[in-house]
Amino acid sequence: MRDLLYPWAWNTIALNKMSTPQEISNITAQQASRGHTEPRRFTGIMRLYGDRAVQRLTQARVLVAGVGGVGSWTVEALARSGVGTLILVDLDHVTESNINRQIHALDSTVGAAKVQVMAKRAREINPEIQISIIEDFITEENASQLIQGADVVVDAVDHVLAKVGMVVACREAGIPLILSGAAGGKKDPGCVRLDDVAKTEHDALLAKLRKRLRASHGFPKDLKVPFGIPAVYCQESALLPSTTVSEAEDGPQGLSCSGYGSSVAVTATMGLRAAAWVLNHLSRSCAEPS
Repeated sequence: MRDLLYPWAWNTIALNKMSTPQEISNITAQQASRGHTEPRRFTGIMRLYGDRAVQRLTQARVLVAGVGGVGSWTVEALARSGVGTLILVDLDHVTESNINRQIHALDSTVGAAKVQVMAKRAREINPEIQISIIEDFITEENASQLIQGADVVVDAVDHVLAKVGMVVACREAGIPLILSGAAGGKKDPGCVRLDDVAKTEHDALLAKLRKRLRASHGFPKDLKVPFGIPAVYCQESALLPSTTVSEAEDGPQGLSCSGYGSSVAVTATMGLRAAAWVLNHLSRSCAEPS
């Protein structure tokens, strides 16, 4: 599938030339002889994506805005895939209600800053990883400053204005961005899709985002014209909780799942799908011409 990026950033990318199993074994043996154990940690990634791609992942700087039900799983996957530098942006703290869907949420971590807990976990996965922690919420005002230096940005926040800020800032800086839709009220991970944000369905959060981008930031008003920005979302219609329908109707449908039920099967699938897009984008960016 062709990368969904801003139209002016599109280019033709060939498939990566993969390393052979013997080459991987030789590299691993050479590194081990010098006292390094990291290659063994990521041998599976090297076999799948190739040596050049692994080098690119090691050099990459990925910013994840929102380290909750979706973003925590994205960070987990990126750390386990050898991404060299992660920039984690969130001001929230772990609460007991997070435990059903957020990978860093445990009885022992309740009350701790999400970025701190996730950073510690990522370092346990890969001691060589570089983590930059920003204990703040991303906004329209600070988005352009926070994304500086990132190679890719992952949106996993539940505020429309924050998403607008990231879209505008990434467009101006030419930084690839992947958006996340709403997770609240969704329970079927088989309905998770990856598509241009202009084409998403049954997602009130992304619909509000599109409306603002079209009205104030020059994005195409023609419903058939793509924005050139990928989005992970769940195509399933949101289910209202039967016991608190009136509260759910008043609450926002977002990644925070406020007023809605939530399922780790959906939030994790969305987060992992976003991580997969990042890994594929980075690995293709270093592919050798055919």
